[in-house]
Amino acid sequence: MSFLSSPSPKLAPWKVLLVDDEPDIHDITKLTLSRFRLDGRALSFVHAYSGAEAKEVLARETDIALVFLDVVMEKEDSGLEVARWMRQELNNQFTRIVLRTGQPGQAPEERVIVNYDINDYKEKTELDRTKLFTTTFAALRAYRDIMKVEEARVAQLNYREGLERVIAASAHIFQQRNLKDFASGLLQQVVALLRLENSLLLRLRGATAISGENEYEILARIGDEDSTILDDALLAQLDEAKSNRISRLRGDTYVGYFPNASGKASLLVLKGVDEISDIDAKLLQIFCSGVAIAFDNILLTQEITDTQAELILRLGDVVESRSNEAGNHVRRMAEVCHLLAVASGMPDEETAVLKQAAPMHDIGKIATPDAVLLKPGKLDAAEWEIMKQHPAVGLSILDGSQRPILKAAAVIAHQHHEKFDGSGYPQGLRGEQIHLYARIVAVADVFDALMHKRCYKDAWPIGEVVGHLREVAGQHLDPVYVELLINNIDKALAINERFPD
Repeated sequence: MSFLSSPSPKLAPWKVLLVDDEPDIHDITKLTLSRFRLDGRALSFVHAYSGAEAKEVLARETDIALVFLDVVMEKEDSGLEVARWMRQELNNQFTRIVLRTGQPGQAPEERVIVNYDINDYKEKTELDRTKLFTTTFAALRAYRDIMKVEEARVAQLNYREGLERVIAASAHIFQQRNLKDFASGLLQQVVALLRLENSLLLRLRGATAISGENEYEILARIGDEDSTILDDALLAQLDEAKSNRISRLRGDTYVGYFPNASGKASLLVLKGVDEISDIDAKLLQIFCSGVAIAFDNILLTQEITDTQAELILRLGDVVESRSNEAGNHVRRMAEVCHLLAVASGMPDEETAVLKQAAPMHDIGKIATPDAVLLKPGKLDAAEWEIMKQHPAVGLSILDGSQRPILKAAAVIAHQHHEKFDGSGYPQGLRGEQIHLYARIVAVADVFDALMHKRCYKDAWPIGEVVGHLREVAGQHLDPVYVELLINNIDKALAINERFPD
């Protein structure tokens, strides 16, 4: 991973606080140190003329490197009080203190240095130009080295904290089982990791991208809801990352390029980034290297799931075509079941299972004789008994699988002819004894059967279909799902238009 960031700004001067109640001391000190340099950095002076004023400055200015501190000001020990306050109450252990006094007897040198954590102690009369230079140089060099150690300590703590966030974030996103949830979870964790507000996760579309469609597919987005977010500037940056296979910060937008084994690289867009620090870059790299593996696993799982769903649909088609049902019956059934499940507030994972399992509801008809299955007229008693066997046959075909979709399909195949009032078959279950999947499928099955021509009937007008559904609610069908279907009848009709006979 490589990064491009703005050049480093010019180093700021060392900030020095002069605390003395004699203005001449301020002027002489500034003049004497006007040409001072350490590591190419000059001095910037801040002034205070009393102990109280010094406290105000120190509380406000957090980056003061050195304090030249007079002892006797408004009180005989004002300087000592400032030093004590700095170390104990302000908890400033970094700023170096050079105590200056014109009355040495007021503050014995050894006691002051030990008790007040003073860096140096000088009488004003001995601070000629040379000694002022050497004292300042020694104090600032000590401050510089202390701050380097502190920065390293803070960086180590930040890195450790970051790794903990990476581990926690990884554990969260690895629980996601589908691509969209995974992408959304990933983006949320990256934003939290780098403490940002706007971001975008994309991937390259496959070779089958629709003509005129952007080649980047947005998987998840946080913050910026502008539909034109993929403007020319960002698209150019994405194209550059894709072509050069690198991550880069340009302006306030970072584009991360993360290839994976699937061949569909992921592109992470972070908006409003001032810079990507070395620590954040390492954390992002660690996080995304682990995520790339999970991403491939998600894609593989989705491929398996999609293949399974397609096989189920095709098997449903085989059963329906054998019984001369409309070719898109199982697809409409799956979509209407999904519509009702979503409208009822069913969790996403369960709605997905129901949608994929619903096409298997009549799998048991594969063993029903043609003479019964294809009879255009009404079945006699013996033929009806044969027809009523298909739920048990469906159960026998699907029972025993530990796969969620096939387990759901087994229940649906066995129970979708049960009736809400207990008059159905094969078990005579009543109300909520019938699995909710089967209750939903029953509503969708009746709706589709009435809306389309079958070998034994013509299609009904929509008004008659709705009237019949209301009539059998609470008897044949669960009234809750009947009402949901009627309330969403426009969506159900749209499904019929998408999947015509």
